[in-house]
Amino acid sequence: MARNLKSNPDWIRPLVHELHPYTPGEQPKVKGLTKLNTNENPYPPSPSVLKALRGSVDERLRLYPNPTAQPLRQRIAKLHDVEENQITVGNGSDELLGLATRAFVEPWQGKRAGRVREKSLVQYWTPSYSLYPVLTDIQGAIRHEVPLNPDFSMPSLRQLKKEQQWNFDAALSFVTTPNAPTGRGYSTRELLALCRAQNGIVILDEAYADFAEQNAMELASTLSNVLVSRTFSKSYSLCFQRVGYFVGHPDLIHAIDCIRDSYNVNGMGQIAALQTLRSLSYYRSNFQRIKKCRNQTAQELEGLGFNVLPSQANFLFVKPPLAPASEWFNGLRRQKILVRWFTTGQFNDRIRISIGSNQEMKKCMSAIRLLKDRFES
Repeated sequence: MARNLKSNPDWIRPLVHELHPYTPGEQPKVKGLTKLNTNENPYPPSPSVLKALRGSVDERLRLYPNPTAQPLRQRIAKLHDVEENQITVGNGSDELLGLATRAFVEPWQGKRAGRVREKSLVQYWTPSYSLYPVLTDIQGAIRHEVPLNPDFSMPSLRQLKKEQQWNFDAALSFVTTPNAPTGRGYSTRELLALCRAQNGIVILDEAYADFAEQNAMELASTLSNVLVSRTFSKSYSLCFQRVGYFVGHPDLIHAIDCIRDSYNVNGMGQIAALQTLRSLSYYRSNFQRIKKCRNQTAQELEGLGFNVLPSQANFLFVKPPLAPASEWFNGLRRQKILVRWFTTGQFNDRIRISIGSNQEMKKCMSAIRLLKDRFES
């Protein structure tokens, strides 16, 4: 019946009409696909986490969860040796990234007194997480996209200043570290220099920090303009539950909590995340397995003629030989191997391969060798 109803386009904000929403990795509907496209941990949650989740299916389902995730925040604070008021928890780190944009960035109202409003500028690298421009557009703010160097290292502070189109600093800067989709890692030293040079808020998005050589968590306590973002999805096998957190100065955390929805993190997610932090040895063992498999896979791909970027994440960003990336993507899919191909932009000549289990990667490499033989013949 809704097909016969007429809507009025004026009901929707003009800004929303122009938005291009974030495109998540494909969730396959075809059975039997080896899913190496969304950087999920190939190993299940620890047995104690699964036990805790099964035990939570009781009369508590009728009750609201802890509105501030206090027990979980206390455990996170202990893990990172910070105070409880330096932690806020979200429905995945994506929710917190959106809340930060709302809390620290003003919508652009056009020119006032001959200059753009200084609180309306959002800065991020290209390439990086493609959610950042979406959040900027939703807020009606100004994008400042800064290209990484050809080797995907961060631009120097001098380069960054040269790229600046405005006579003021960004209100908010997003830095994915390690970078996605490239996997490039950044040292704590260079991140410290970057954060010190910014007058606005800097979010260090450390979704893949557990697979890297260094992390910048200490900067959340030593610099008042820094928030470090972490998630239980990539490392801790809890994508399904959607739990992430920020660590930072209490004033920044309070600002986000002022606009955070009540009960934003579901009760089962809180239980799962809390038990995860009681099972860290299990997960740290899996991190080592993934890193070892990542390095072995990189060597094999290089031997087959792939250009493989060094990675400190749980994926590889590679340029395949002999044929366009689109043909590799489709050819692997026909063999039931699903990887990520970014169809637009300057990096559409590459594919991103998530690191699966050893068995999954053997299957992937067999498919790649078969496809390479076809391209060569």
